[in-house]
Amino acid sequence: MRSLAIGATGMIAQQLNVETISNNIANSTTTGFKKQRAEFQDLLYQNFRRIGSTSSDAGTIVPTGVQVGAGVRVAAVARVLEQGNLNVTDNKLDVAINGSGYFQVQLPSGDTAYTRAGNFKLSPEGIIVTADGYPVQPAITIPAEAVDVAINASGEVLVKLDGQVAQQNVGQIQLSTFANAAGLEAIGDNLFLQTQASGEAVGGNPGAPGFGRVVQGALETSNVNIVQEITTLISAQRAYEMNSKVIKTTDEMMQQASQLR
Repeated sequence: MRSLAIGATGMIAQQLNVETISNNIANSTTTGFKKQRAEFQDLLYQNFRRIGSTSSDAGTIVPTGVQVGAGVRVAAVARVLEQGNLNVTDNKLDVAINGSGYFQVQLPSGDTAYTRAGNFKLSPEGIIVTADGYPVQPAITIPAEAVDVAINASGEVLVKLDGQVAQQNVGQIQLSTFANAAGLEAIGDNLFLQTQASGEAVGGNPGAPGFGRVVQGALETSNVNIVQEITTLISAQRAYEMNSKVIKTTDEMMQQASQLR
């Protein structure tokens, strides 16, 4: 019976759905994390009586036909890019993006990665880096004699040097946007890579048209809604159970058929 295979595809699909939900829940406190959702498609259909075929010499048409589906598959695990809340930390090197855009980060390989996590630090040389020590691009160095750091909404990094009153501009934070940001490849460590699906990165200053503003002393929280995820998890569990019930019922039907004499 094909219902065995159909039920199996449903269980496999819901297993991946639960894995996606569990990853969302695990990252519910990860800075700048964007939740994901599994999206499904039905599989090919077998036509026992084709729709629109003629049913008589008079040319009458079959209005519905007989089609039996082969199950379900996961078509995509899409990333939901809605804005997370801003959590005030009062740390001068914590920077949140309010709106569109990604920070640019240089990897050890020389490639550019992108992130929404703005929990920056200073390297021993005074360069603004990520928590893993990757320099933010374009590189910005805070002088050792700086006694205060200010980052305005346009991304200008201003420092106050010891013994001076006026602030000095030491760099400019830039953001990148993409035509299809959902097409970025996640590589872990809160980082993404550009792909053919995402399109080319478009750089610009915060606050420019199409770019969000930056907020100093704050971090963007994960956009995971725990209540919603738990509700979705329960639905996935029930769907998994129903598909397993299909397999069990099919097995019982086959057992009954094998006992006929």
